Amino acid sequence: MKTPGMHIFVAGVNHSTTPIEIREKLAVITSQISNALDMLGDYVRQGLILSTCNRTEIYSVGKRDPISQTGNIDFFKKWSKLTETDLLPYFYFYQGEAAVKHLFRIAAGLDSMIIGEFEILGQVKQSLEEAEKAGLVDLPLRNLFIHALQVGRRVRERTDISKNALSVSSVAVDLAVKAIGDLNNRKALIIGTGEAGWLVAKALRERGISQITVASRSQDNASGLATALQGKAVNISNLSEELGICDIVISCTGAPHIILDHQAVEHAMNVRSHRPLVLIDIAVPRDIAPEARQIRNIFLYDIDDLIHLSELNRRQREKEVHSATKIIEAEVERFDSWWQATEVKPIISRLTNKAEAIRKRQLELTLKRLPPFSPEELPRLEAMTKSIVQKILHDPIQCLKKNTTDNDDYISLVNELFHLDKE
Repeated sequence: MKTPGMHIFVAGVNHSTTPIEIREKLAVITSQISNALDMLGDYVRQGLILSTCNRTEIYSVGKRDPISQTGNIDFFKKWSKLTETDLLPYFYFYQGEAAVKHLFRIAAGLDSMIIGEFEILGQVKQSLEEAEKAGLVDLPLRNLFIHALQVGRRVRERTDISKNALSVSSVAVDLAVKAIGDLNNRKALIIGTGEAGWLVAKALRERGISQITVASRSQDNASGLATALQGKAVNISNLSEELGICDIVISCTGAPHIILDHQAVEHAMNVRSHRPLVLIDIAVPRDIAPEARQIRNIFLYDIDDLIHLSELNRRQREKEVHSATKIIEAEVERFDSWWQATEVKPIISRLTNKAEAIRKRQLELTLKRLPPFSPEELPRLEAMTKSIVQKILHDPIQCLKKNTTDNDDYISLVNELFHLDKE
């Protein structure tokens, strides 16, 4: 049975509130998600982790009190090895309706660095699937995320929020163009063959890049992407030669550590005779040591540097954001109605069951003391007593359904008045 007084909570950081130096310590990459969820299970009964290059958030279900967010923060402290003092200035917290609205905005692409981007829907879906595998999701949280996915699709169907949508990958390529100009006769090295790697490669080809080399720990993955691009593949452990001849490096692995350190980049620049090299790191945690920025003729950009280029995209989509927000507000209302109905259903069920048991018992006692009723009269008596009970309970039940802001108080009051917790 669902525990009365349960609420949805969100605790997290994103690109708007938190620098990448903190975000990368909180990030949960794909290869770590199973271990992270095991750890989260020590702090919450129901929980889910949504971690992307823009954000890391914990969604949980608990009682409506300050302690319910403590588990989320304790998890983040242990995962990041940072103190509460380090973390709290960057965190945002939502609960109830505000938490629902926040997730719906994310699924709709309104809370992304690139407004309307598509990748977030897949990430929301994957976060739900991983939490289900870990056994950390029950009906309320599952239904919330399924509803969020529906909202994300509905916003994209009914508005132009994603029309000609950019992506982090395409903005990264725009940044490369801004740094070195025309990409014709230029050579690019892509480190990473996940979805971001494919999108980067596609954007580079569309912008006329001359040659693409793909690097990955998996030779098969690198070869697959390189073949599709008519490029070449190299192992990620053998990047020295490529760094010496390419013009652009775009790194987007899911590694938990630095791939290109300061020494490797410095060595490459010595080989290149200090010919300029553009490094674009769209991974979180970062793949390229930030200290490489200090090396002469190195132009290093990380995910947060893309924010400036994404501002134009945001301004162009303001009208669509307004339309999308209206859809989201209506969907939040719909979900809230479902949640409140689910919230009070157990107490209403216990109340009506107790009343029905009393009605039946008293009717049986009364019938034993009266002369026998005819077959026509007995159903009428049954119907009359049922009607009396229904009319008596009507107002308390409606009160439970309508007073959504004080459900905990009303549930406790009804429990106490009718001694339902003793049933």
